[in-house]
Amino acid sequence: MNTQTQTDQQIAEEIAEAAAKSGVSAPHWHDSVDWKRLVEEYPPPPAYFASTFRWSREQVAAVQLTRLQAQVARAWENVPFYRRHWEEHGFHPDDLKSLEDLTRIPHYTVYDIRDSIERHPPFGDYQGFDWDEVSGTAPSRIYFSGGTTGRSRPTLYTPWDREVGAIISARALWLQGLRPGHTVINNFAFSLNNAAWIQDEACARWLGCLPITASTGNVTRAEKQLEIMRDYKVDAVIAFGDYLVHLAAKARELGYDPREDFHVKALASTGSAEAVIEAWGVPALDAYGFHEVQYVSAEVKPGGGLYIFEDAFIVEVVDSETGAPLPDGEMGDLVVTCLYKTGSPQIRYNIKDLSRLYPPVEGLPRTMDHMLGRSDTMVKLRGVNIWPEAIGAVTSEDVATTGEYFVIAERHEDRDSMTCFVDLRGGADPVATTERLEHALRSRLMVAVKVKPLPAGELARLTGLGVEAKLRRFEDRRPRDKR
Repeated sequence: MNTQTQTDQQIAEEIAEAAAKSGVSAPHWHDSVDWKRLVEEYPPPPAYFASTFRWSREQVAAVQLTRLQAQVARAWENVPFYRRHWEEHGFHPDDLKSLEDLTRIPHYTVYDIRDSIERHPPFGDYQGFDWDEVSGTAPSRIYFSGGTTGRSRPTLYTPWDREVGAIISARALWLQGLRPGHTVINNFAFSLNNAAWIQDEACARWLGCLPITASTGNVTRAEKQLEIMRDYKVDAVIAFGDYLVHLAAKARELGYDPREDFHVKALASTGSAEAVIEAWGVPALDAYGFHEVQYVSAEVKPGGGLYIFEDAFIVEVVDSETGAPLPDGEMGDLVVTCLYKTGSPQIRYNIKDLSRLYPPVEGLPRTMDHMLGRSDTMVKLRGVNIWPEAIGAVTSEDVATTGEYFVIAERHEDRDSMTCFVDLRGGADPVATTERLEHALRSRLMVAVKVKPLPAGELARLTGLGVEAKLRRFEDRRPRDKR
């Protein structure tokens, strides 16, 4: 036996001995979920559509109340954020005796979450468990919001949360036209955010699809995505509507007809539906969800309402100013309660997205309108949540600017964009400043924002500096029905 072989054998024996003495065992994902209970309580497609999907309103209400009471009791005992928030507003879990009592629970917003993170960094005290206590003993996943103002919002997911979320995502994608055996290209950003990952898990684990993780054009350029779509006869695309329009335009530049030269049968998209359908010639169906809870609802027919997965969510619409519940048909803030979480719970989360509920129909899930905009200053730019204040925070750090800024949102050729005007100090190079700030914004906010420097003092006509006590920082110039 040569010297190298002896050394390798000794190292191997030392590793084996150390592992045996450690007494440590790795927590395994597959041992952490009761799979039989999982599919019984939250049926995946297509079984869902022959069972839970057709529940009576009475069945829906009974299951929702049971699951809601369990969520509230767990949050009260285990999640300091909720106990503190509810005590401040005079609510106790014993007050919840029927679904009509749901409105007695005070809602909360992203601002409350940010406050929790500031008080208890980095996780906040709104998670369902303390990672420092369970690390190494329980498999978990963590994903983050964009963090466009202050710290990113982390959300911890248990294996149960991920698998139920993936099942519900699979239901949404089924409604949007995906089927077992489909090859699916996913153009969502595979990043710190949850969306692309849960779509991938849904396709691979609960739909029997073959997912291709292309990610955005920054990761896989459009030309390569189109090449893959042709070579592998991609059946479905998961993407934001704006990107699908861009992809179709790029295909035409390369001499392809998006309607004739590809194998696409389904487009699981968000926004710009009419332009997407015109470009590709196949249905483009919408869905609604957000970082913490994944998919909430999905469309089954272009222009129709979005079916809410009511075994997993209670969706309300409240007045944006008063927080009072609104009747069916009136637009207001969406307030979402998640019924399946065992990690980070969401109970009456006012997400500030605007929509409306439609009247219930017996034997079918409730439906909601598409997302109609935001009730605050946040702009969803190609799927990334952007606040004007976050843009200003980045540009104000540059010594070439005075710190003054003004942001506009516009829509050109079915694509949203944002531009930040900055006040340039005397002697600063406008070209170099523009390049530097646009790079900084893309790096920090994960989306492109244009920068236009103005000579010192010219920005006042937009902000009202020197004239108004409260400065204007943002103007949304997009058509109201496109926001």
